[in-house]
Amino acid sequence: MKSENLVSVKQLHKFYGPTHAVRGVDFELQRGEVLGFLGPNGAGKTTTMQMICGALAPTSGQILIGGIDVLDQPKPAKALLGYLPEQPPL
Repeated sequence: MKSENLVSVKQLHKFYGPTHAVRGVDFELQRGEVLGFLGPNGAGKTTTMQMICGALAPTSGQILIGGIDVLDQPKPAKALLGYLPEQPPL
């Protein structure tokens, strides 16, 4: 792992046509920390998690997993991450 920041999200945005679903999300998660997303339905929690795990491309912003950019190097970044959504795909 290249960084003590396990997850780093900078100015993450996602548009679906004219709908701005995720607006400028910024956070860092360091080793030993726990992070939870809270908010009403439609707030962008699931969309943000899908972008972090590489299942959905952001419109703009940067996502680093262990210092590895998810968009530039998806396979090594995804190898450092596990994600189980509320509704598993299988």
